[in-house]
Amino acid sequence: MSNSLYHRPQMSPPHVIIVGCGFGGLWAAQALRHAPLEVTVVDRTNHHLFTPLLYQVATAGLSAPSVAGPIRHILADQRNTTVLFGEVRAVDLARRLVRLENGDELAYDYLIVAAGTTLSYFGHDEWAPFAPGLKTLEDALEIRRRVLLAFERAERESDPARRAAWLTFVVVGGGATGVELAGTFAEIARHTLRGEFRRIDPHSARVVLVEGASRVLPPYPADLAMKAQLQLERLGVTVWPGRVVTGIDADGVSLGAERIACKTVIWAAGVAASPLGATFGAPLDRAGRVKVEPDLSVPGHPEVFVAGDLAAVDAVPGIAPAAKQMGRHAAKNILRLIAGRPSVKFKYRDYGQLATIGRNAAVAVIGRVKLSGFLAWMVWLVAHIYFLINFRNRVVVMLDWGWAYFTYQRYARIIIRGMKSR
Repeated sequence: MSNSLYHRPQMSPPHVIIVGCGFGGLWAAQALRHAPLEVTVVDRTNHHLFTPLLYQVATAGLSAPSVAGPIRHILADQRNTTVLFGEVRAVDLARRLVRLENGDELAYDYLIVAAGTTLSYFGHDEWAPFAPGLKTLEDALEIRRRVLLAFERAERESDPARRAAWLTFVVVGGGATGVELAGTFAEIARHTLRGEFRRIDPHSARVVLVEGASRVLPPYPADLAMKAQLQLERLGVTVWPGRVVTGIDADGVSLGAERIACKTVIWAAGVAASPLGATFGAPLDRAGRVKVEPDLSVPGHPEVFVAGDLAAVDAVPGIAPAAKQMGRHAAKNILRLIAGRPSVKFKYRDYGQLATIGRNAAVAVIGRVKLSGFLAWMVWLVAHIYFLINFRNRVVVMLDWGWAYFTYQRYARIIIRGMKSR
């Protein structure tokens, strides 16, 4: 039904379209579950992804279904909600329409856009084939494949220099994702793979974390960032703050005049707002995020709200708790408008930030409380299990983590054949 318009009866309830079913979109949909509305959720995947644990899939600690759940199943009991598998390519604010990838158009009375972010290589998209980032399940599986394949290639390599390149792993970006990946790569080399190879010693693998800022975890207090770096170094990670990557190719990474020979580079340095925001015709910030009103609505369009990473809101970090709050708030404002009441300003509640580094190692900021080491790791562990989307995922993750803790094993170490290798 390409290039058609989905019409609705004139007397039907107000129609709310939610674009994206990440944290912002899902929490918005659930906030509308009992409302006398027609809700349509549109997402380009069929699953909600618990992104804080996506790196665990990339590092073979968890399987993909452990951190994702089918959107249709999650919202199956929500009788006022329809789920569509598709990608919104543009929003026509004047006509109150969203346009899908095949030309289909959906009419709305109210709209919540929670399209999230994409990877940004800061103008160097040619680096992307050599340095995959981590945003989707496909990304995680590709990273896992490259890391595991590097050890296999090193086992077959007779030339010492080429073998060293296969056993060198560079993570670009020292934010939470980069820190988590680098720490886990070091654990895999030093513990998980121990005794499994005959021609190489996985313990000799080199993990380098490169961060352009003066320290890792720039959003965290300086003392916690230093503790995080020390914990990484205890795991065997080489941390290089204050260094900027100037080139990435199939054989390594350049940092100005310096060169690292390596076959595996992971990009954790930057994200950009979804290009969908640029179709609004609304003001954008330098990162491409929509400059929303205090109630999260688009200027001049009180019926359209933006939630999550696509919304430019001062002092609100791009983390899952913020997206949840924004999605829920946008939904409540729609209910207020339908009831003839004015929308209200969004107020972010800071529940803290957590970053894990490795086994028994993490940092956490919760209000004025700063934690590091084992205690922060326990807080991280409990919080992530608690916020997983359903009971099955919590049980599976607890069992996998418990087994891995006592055995150091990661049984999701599967290399998927048929994917392109470098």
